[in-house]
Amino acid sequence: MSESEAPETFQDSVSHMVDRAMAYLELPEGGRVALKTCESVIQVSFPIRFRDRIEVFTGWRAVHSSHRLPVKGGLRFAPNMDQPHAEALAALMTYKCAIVDIPFGGSKGGLRIDPRQYDEAEMERVTRRFAHELIHRGYISPAQNVPAPDMGTSQREMAWIMETYRERHPEDINHAACVTGKPVEMGGIRGRLEATGRGVLYALQAFFGETGATAEAGLQGGLGDQRIIIQGFGNVGSHAARFLQAEAGARIVGIINVDGGIYHPDGLDVESVADYLRHAGTLEGYPGVQFERNGNRLLEADCDILIPAALEGAIHRDNAPNIQARLVVEAANGPCTFEADSILRERGITILPDIYVNAGGVIVSYFEWVRNLSHIRFGRMERRYDHAQGQHIVSAIEMMTNQTVPDWMRDSIVRGAEEIDLVRSGLDDSMRQAFREMHEVREVESNGEILDYRTAAYLIALRKIIRARSDLRLV
Repeated sequence: MSESEAPETFQDSVSHMVDRAMAYLELPEGGRVALKTCESVIQVSFPIRFRDRIEVFTGWRAVHSSHRLPVKGGLRFAPNMDQPHAEALAALMTYKCAIVDIPFGGSKGGLRIDPRQYDEAEMERVTRRFAHELIHRGYISPAQNVPAPDMGTSQREMAWIMETYRERHPEDINHAACVTGKPVEMGGIRGRLEATGRGVLYALQAFFGETGATAEAGLQGGLGDQRIIIQGFGNVGSHAARFLQAEAGARIVGIINVDGGIYHPDGLDVESVADYLRHAGTLEGYPGVQFERNGNRLLEADCDILIPAALEGAIHRDNAPNIQARLVVEAANGPCTFEADSILRERGITILPDIYVNAGGVIVSYFEWVRNLSHIRFGRMERRYDHAQGQHIVSAIEMMTNQTVPDWMRDSIVRGAEEIDLVRSGLDDSMRQAFREMHEVREVESNGEILDYRTAAYLIALRKIIRARSDLRLV
């Protein structure tokens, strides 16, 4: 393959997509470079002594934009982690927070490690040391930089990081807010674990609720009438699949995992597949379906909606011409390369972009951060008051009608909102508001030519960032 034919990098893709939106902005000289450049990047390397060896680990934390504080973004543990990945992901976080109106800047980081090669005790030592290095340099704090789980990390790692921060800063009463995505019993918030997957559901509900959006994409019927393939059955993909099937009635016809994919045109039972995968450790052998060893071939299978929820670059210039879905919903970060995005758009395939669809996690992380700073769970002050007010309403209805209100209606009226109800309500509202703004901008900013959703999303995000920076004003 010649140099001119070399595949573009993840960082290149993000940069090109931003450039496309910047064409609609009037910026002072140097403004485009300033908006795209990471403010700071730190690299740390440290040795860990195990029983029979010493290993040196390298990690990064990139801050793309601190126009809002704290900056926010996950920590990724992966064998291919490097600085360009950190910078590209940090940029996506900046735009993601802006599009859904979360008052954070963008940051991202990670450690080059394969977590599968280490036991829990070893992972704890490595995680705590990495956290120590970042905390020591001011790259983790409730007021400056707040990590969250990403690929290869979970609630467990966030708990270790929070404890490490508390040990170094025992005077900080807001120490729980130094990370989000923690276990509930350690200051986390209910609904954060599945937030990104539930955000995918809400994004699709917003799309199907907008008049004309489905017709423009060439889709017929409602969300429950669609055939969906999901690539990636980790935290995001598995929760999205469950919610889409259980709450929207959608038909999940294909599931792609790291070891292969399964497909059935009549649909799969998501819970059954999850149980099988949990016990067997593989999708191979799941009864009554087509198994494809090269699971990514199923990206090109017959479906209405394709949801890539795994790694970046899953859809590229080689397979984009073969995608059959009418709607691609980017639940992962950067699943379509810039080249693939151009090919899909030319083919008339609608794309809901990652900086919108993937934002559920940071939305609920914001709720968790606010909860940690306020030191009180949502709903604690008003729940019993709402319950009493609901009871008064029920009594008034019964007095006026001389009839007893059915139990199901009584329970619905008098039940005060739990914290999880408020979290889901806030997530749903945030996703719907962001989609409405995106849908409106793509029509009014294009001089007669309707913008694609990605360009509209970046345009909205860039304008919000510019308004928040005194050194970057529209001419």
